[in-house]
Amino acid sequence: MADITTDVLIIGTGPAGSAAAALLSTYGVENMVVNRYRWLANTPRAHITNQRTMEVLRDLGRDVEDEAYMFASQQDIMGENVFCTSLAGEEIGRLQTWGNHPLSRAEHQLSSPSKMNDLPQTYMEPLLFKTACSRGTQARMSTVYESHVQDEDGVTTTLLDRLTGKTFTVRSKYLIGADGGNSLVAQHAGLPFEGKMGVGGSMNILFKADLSRYVAHRPSVLYWVVQPGADVGGIGMGLVRMVRPWNEWLIVWGYDINQPAPEVDEAFAIKVARDLVGDQELQIELQSVSTWTVNNMYATRTSNGRVFCMGDAIHRHPPSNGLGSNTSIQDAFNLAWKLAYVIKDRASPKLLDSYTIERAPIAKQIVTRANKSIEEFGPIFQALGLLDSIDPVKMQQNMDARCDRTEDAERQRAKIRATIASKVYEFDAHGVEMNHRYRSDAVVTDGQAEPAFTRDPELHFQQTTWPGARLPHAWLFGKDGSKISTLDLAGHGKFAVLTGIGGEAWAAAAKKLGQELGIEIDAHVIGPRQIWQDLNGDWARLREVRDGGIVLTRPDQHVCWRRETMAEDPVAELRRVFKQILSN
Repeated sequence: MADITTDVLIIGTGPAGSAAAALLSTYGVENMVVNRYRWLANTPRAHITNQRTMEVLRDLGRDVEDEAYMFASQQDIMGENVFCTSLAGEEIGRLQTWGNHPLSRAEHQLSSPSKMNDLPQTYMEPLLFKTACSRGTQARMSTVYESHVQDEDGVTTTLLDRLTGKTFTVRSKYLIGADGGNSLVAQHAGLPFEGKMGVGGSMNILFKADLSRYVAHRPSVLYWVVQPGADVGGIGMGLVRMVRPWNEWLIVWGYDINQPAPEVDEAFAIKVARDLVGDQELQIELQSVSTWTVNNMYATRTSNGRVFCMGDAIHRHPPSNGLGSNTSIQDAFNLAWKLAYVIKDRASPKLLDSYTIERAPIAKQIVTRANKSIEEFGPIFQALGLLDSIDPVKMQQNMDARCDRTEDAERQRAKIRATIASKVYEFDAHGVEMNHRYRSDAVVTDGQAEPAFTRDPELHFQQTTWPGARLPHAWLFGKDGSKISTLDLAGHGKFAVLTGIGGEAWAAAAKKLGQELGIEIDAHVIGPRQIWQDLNGDWARLREVRDGGIVLTRPDQHVCWRRETMAEDPVAELRRVFKQILSN
């Protein structure tokens, strides 16, 4: 007999685990989350927060979204990635990033009601954890996962209470492993992986210092410092990351992965910080030092029976592109509603098979993209002449040559500009963040061809109602002057029907079928004199169906079916679609 029973046990309170707990509690599913430590994130590891993640927080409630904005560094000061010889030294070039180029900013504003921002994990994780616990999640700290055994009816997990030294068991219907890049849950579940761990080594140096005189005039999250002949790797490429403007910072500095991780003492850490800032008198308040490895590994299957993994447990990669916590939270958004529907007997357990089918390709995509982004620094080093010699003096001469009045120097300057500009694939890859299109039995296309991307799909997000894609965002207006995003009409743990004048029968069918199936289906008729009106015509341009047609969305705001016109029997049509999606 287990000591504790619950519907879902979650191992790990990071962005993935806490998001899963918050969503499940919001959906009315009993859950328990455990953390091996006594508290939450103590370093600001993940920080870039993209629009899709903010949409998940918005779905949890405007209060959750607003609190995130309150603590975040806003998009405007995420600014321009700066390449320099030190913060106080010569600047080599800049790149407008994170939606701050005017053209990119316009795309961001047209794509979502939510705004990109910089929210360190020390703020994001407590926000999600608090939301979960306040809505019903049972949480236990200082509790270590040891093992699990599953059978046809559930999972029995053995945990260790670090305070008492005693083990206890939890019986749950499902187990979620959100226990990070060295996930024991994934290992014990036998999940298959591709790639390699430990392909590079890095250290983090967290410190406080007032650097406003060096950065406030060129606000950015990331400052890339190139110092020829520095200790590591001969090139000496260091990252100075803003944690809080402009007095809390994190330096990322590499080390040789083929050697033991270095012992980083206070003197070494302060020296690295002063060198990269370029101020040998800088007063530094050192907070912490840690080492970590660059990984290139992803799970090809994200679940086994009643055990599911998410977050860093299934996609292990460097922080390039800022995809880690974002993808983790989005993993939870995909899985939580499916678990809720199955646990409440609204769907067959077969629905859960779609989690791996939909999210495993994204795990592969982001791991590949993040590691490729590291490789794309090479052309910048080459353009600066840093790969032509290991002599620091010669390397500096090669960099200085770009200032000459020669044709070779002109070509070098052009190459430097081009290679820095190419880093848009890391620092403003809006398509990588937003172009997720699912293909599974939880989506019904009825043979409709997927629309081709008209622009680079890594850089540009293309809105579409093609089933599998996230519902397009457009502003709608109420008679009282209020406005709402189409995304706000979807989600919140429910399916939603969006139709227009002439499609009222779809709304009636949704109500009837919801009662028949025991599920909630919101229905919205959009048009003149309706509750919500498309006064700008943006929704009409984006919906890709006629007024009497239908766009059906899942609880995670992804379109799961559409039809261009009214059906002869809308109830029968909706019943057919729901039967496939819910695997009933």
